[in-house]
Amino acid sequence: MKPTIVKRSYTAEYREAAVRQVIDAGRALTEVARSLEISHKTLANWVRLARSQKPLIKREPAIAADPAALELSRLRAENSRLRMDNEILKKAAGAPGDRQGVGGASPPR
Repeated sequence: MKPTIVKRSYTAEYREAAVRQVIDAGRALTEVARSLEISHKTLANWVRLARSQKPLIKREPAIAADPAALELSRLRAENSRLRMDNEILKKAAGAPGDRQGVGGASPPR
C-alpha cells in the first residue's frame, strides 16, 4: 500500500516569514527549511516567487462556509471515522461462528 502524503497548507504570513529568513536575514535555505520542518524545495519555490515579485499564494482563501455546512462536514468526517473503527472491531472480533475472538486461542475441548 502506498504511504499517504498529507498536503499541508501554509498561510501567506507564514510563507512571507520563511522567505524573509532566507532573503533578509541571510540564513541558508536548507537551514531555514529544516528549522521550520518543511521541504527545502517548497521553501526554494517561495523564495523564487518572492524574488520575482510574484505573490506567494496563487489564489485567495475560500470564503468561509456557513456554520451548518461546517457542522455537516464535521459530522460526515466523524461518521466515516466511526464506520472504519466499527469495521476494525468487527474484524478483531472474528467472523460469525468463530469463537476464537481476539486472542486466537481455541477453547479447550
